[in-house]
Amino acid sequence: MSEGQLNLEIDGQVAVVTLDRAEKRNALDMAMIEGLVAACRTIEHNAAVRVVILTGAGNRAFSAGGDIQAWSGKSPDDFGRFWLREGHDAFAAIARLRQPVIAVLNGDVFGGGLELAACADLRIAEQHVRIALPETGLGIIPGWSGTQRAARRFGAQLVRRMALFGEVFDARQALGLGIVDHVVESGMGMDRARQVAAQVYSRAPLATELTKMLVNAAEGEESERVLEAMAGIAAARSEDLQEGLAAFREKRPARF
Repeated sequence: MSEGQLNLEIDGQVAVVTLDRAEKRNALDMAMIEGLVAACRTIEHNAAVRVVILTGAGNRAFSAGGDIQAWSGKSPDDFGRFWLREGHDAFAAIARLRQPVIAVLNGDVFGGGLELAACADLRIAEQHVRIALPETGLGIIPGWSGTQRAARRFGAQLVRRMALFGEVFDARQALGLGIVDHVVESGMGMDRARQVAAQVYSRAPLATELTKMLVNAAEGEESERVLEAMAGIAAARSEDLQEGLAAFREKRPARF
């Protein structure tokens, strides 16, 4: 699948989503945002996929954030209604995938690129990576949950340091601060990600899925959906449902 300069490859139990716009440092435009939503929909409905790897093409940038040319010409209303809201929807789709998501940060992670990386459950940074939230230097805010999800996952003070004071962290600093989980040599990110992925799909699939949902709920990521989904799974596995459906089909009172 190739959708608006975003590629999805499914190899057995692993789905790899690649931002494929290396000439633009994998900056996100609207086509890529729409592609992320489509990729998540495909992954979510593929029962064989157990782990998702998210990365960028080339080695200069995982993502340099939102493409300035894509959003700078929008009216303030369209900027808020479409660019920010649809970006939020795409990033939420990644964060709420039932499968664990591993981000391979194979180049600079700036602005919206960091907000995208924050959607992953684990981040592997190659040693040449730089990480920053430079938006206020352009007169704009970190608008794809850089002040919300990123603050929950990395801590509000780190977001302050990057977004308010302009600090840029290298990979080793980011590891010490808890922004990334592993640092590897340049070019080795995908190898480490596949090793980690194998650890995930060696574990029980339903327990892994439910545990991710519970952790997301603890972070405030999707409490309402998690509660109803887990309750729905329990109800759907019950003998009560089978009796209720049989009674409906046979046009008789249910005997619970």
